[in-house]
Amino acid sequence: MKPVVDEGQHIIARWQQHLALERRRSAHTVRAYVASAQRLLDFLTRHHGALPSQHVLADLPAADLRAYLAHRRNEGLSNASTARELSALRAFLKFAGGEDGTVPALRGPHVKKGVPRPVSPDDVMALAEDVGENASEPWIAARDWAILLLLYGAGLRISEALSLTGSAVPAGETIRVTGKRNKTRVVPMLPQLREALSEYAALCPYGTGKDEPLFRGARGGPLDPGIVRKAVREARRRLMLPERTSPHALRHSFATHLLGRGADLRSLQELLGHASLSSTQIYTQVDAAHLLDVYRHAHPRA
Repeated sequence: MKPVVDEGQHIIARWQQHLALERRRSAHTVRAYVASAQRLLDFLTRHHGALPSQHVLADLPAADLRAYLAHRRNEGLSNASTARELSALRAFLKFAGGEDGTVPALRGPHVKKGVPRPVSPDDVMALAEDVGENASEPWIAARDWAILLLLYGAGLRISEALSLTGSAVPAGETIRVTGKRNKTRVVPMLPQLREALSEYAALCPYGTGKDEPLFRGARGGPLDPGIVRKAVREARRRLMLPERTSPHALRHSFATHLLGRGADLRSLQELLGHASLSSTQIYTQVDAAHLLDVYRHAHPRA
C-alpha cells in the first residue's frame, strides 16, 4: 500500500499540474492555490495527528475546514484574504474528491468590494512625464513612457504590456494582446501609442527581435514589472499624488474615463479582457462615485 505521505504530495502535484496545464492559470495563481492546499494538509496533519489521505479530503467535514479558517484568522488573515483562501480550498477539495467527493458548504466572510478610484488624465500625463524625466537614459525614458501610455491609453495590465514581443512594432491601428489564461484580444492603438512604441523601438540598444521581449531591462533582459512599479512610486511621491496612483490604477482610469464618455459595458469588457461582465460592472460604481464627488464639491447645499 502506498504511504499516505506520498498520496498527499501526489494530490498536490496533480493539483499543480491541473491548474497550470488544464486550467491555464497564471504562475502567480498556481503558486497561491498550491500554497493554500499545502497549508491545509499541514494543518490537518497536526489537527488529527495523522497525514490526511485522499479519502479524508474527499469527505472533509465542515468542522475541520472551519477550524482551519479560524486558525488562519488567528494568524492575522483579513476578510478578503480569508475569502480567497476558502475559494482556493473549495476548488482543491473538489479536485481531490473527484466525482464522488463532497465540498463543505461554508459561507465565506463578508468582503466589502472596494471601488477603484481613477486617476485624472492630467495626473496620468504628469506621472508619465515625471517617470521619463527621471530615467537614467533616454531609451529607458522612452520605454517607461510607452509602457505607461499602454496602461492608460489601451487599458493593458502591466503583465500584458511586458509580455509584448518585438512583433508589436511597428504598431498598426490595433495590437493583439495575450491576457489571463492565455486569452488573446485585439486592442485599438491611438496614434500617440504607436508613436511612443516606435520611438522606444528606435532607441532601444538591444533591438526588437520579433520573438524577443519588446521591453528590456537596463542589462537587456526582460523588464521586471517591479522596476515600473518603483518608478511610479517615486514619481508619485515627487508629484504628491494619492497613494492609489499605481500602474494598475492607470488601467482602472482607462475604463472609468471610457465609461464616462459613453462606452457600453460589453465593449468595455472586450477591451479589458474580462471573462465575465460582472467584472466590468464595477466601473459603473466608479462612475457613480465620481459623479457624487463632483456633486459634493460643486453643489452649494451638499
